Amino acid sequence: MAAGKEIRTQIKSVENTRKITKAMEMVAASKMRRAQERMKSARPYAEKIANVATHLAYAHTEYKHPFVIARENVRRAGLVLVTSDKGLCGGLNTNALRLVMTQLKQWQAAGVEVDVSAIGNKGLGFMQRLGANVVSQLTGIGDTPRLEMLIGPVKIMLDAYMAGRIDALYIVYNRFVNTMKQAPTLTQLLPLTKLANEDEASLRTHWDYIYEPDAQPVVDAMLKRYIESLVYQAVAENIACEQSARMVAMKSASDNAKNVIGELKLIYNKTRQAAITKELSEIVAGAAAV
Repeated sequence: MAAGKEIRTQIKSVENTRKITKAMEMVAASKMRRAQERMKSARPYAEKIANVATHLAYAHTEYKHPFVIARENVRRAGLVLVTSDKGLCGGLNTNALRLVMTQLKQWQAAGVEVDVSAIGNKGLGFMQRLGANVVSQLTGIGDTPRLEMLIGPVKIMLDAYMAGRIDALYIVYNRFVNTMKQAPTLTQLLPLTKLANEDEASLRTHWDYIYEPDAQPVVDAMLKRYIESLVYQAVAENIACEQSARMVAMKSASDNAKNVIGELKLIYNKTRQAAITKELSEIVAGAAAV
């Protein structure tokens, strides 16, 4: 019964693995609910400030912030890449990195150089292996993102844009659709562009503002809040996606482990039955010989 002992050991090993994946599934489900609430509560503010920033970019004002002025030739682009710090979340990070690779190839074909700000350990490791120019990084965000942690890496990109070292700034993250679906998204942060549901002709005609006391401090503060809110929302969305993808991946792993255990038990029972039949045959043959 040496083979039977090996099968029992294998069954025990798979059962222990299933306990781990089941526990991880329950933990991810608990974290997912909190992450979704945090993400959904931040969405209205992010959407509203994006609308205001877009209207401001097309408003007739004596002061034009550099963030709203499009540059003719994009020689160097900035990319904020948002990924998770940990794995075991299915193809979440892989899909986002595949989108990044597609965009990098397009920029390379156009002769555009890229600076990268990596938020999340998985994206940082990928960019370092790729040999990209990583100018800032942030890892160890945890389950609750804090704005003060995110400002530092992004400010390096904003300063580079203000100084003219980069001509456009983009962000890549996973947008939460539902528990089963997460969509990798590429969004242009700078310069400001019209939203998908906005008509450019209407923007140029109907939007104007009165500033008190002056346009410059109001516009500067508002656009800074706009960038901060978009980056925070992207990180919050990515964390919600991470927990959802991990819950689904761990549930799939637990179900697969259950199927493997069932198959191994069937094999063990067949092996045990074969050994018993062989012993009975030997006993009967010995008795017949006597």
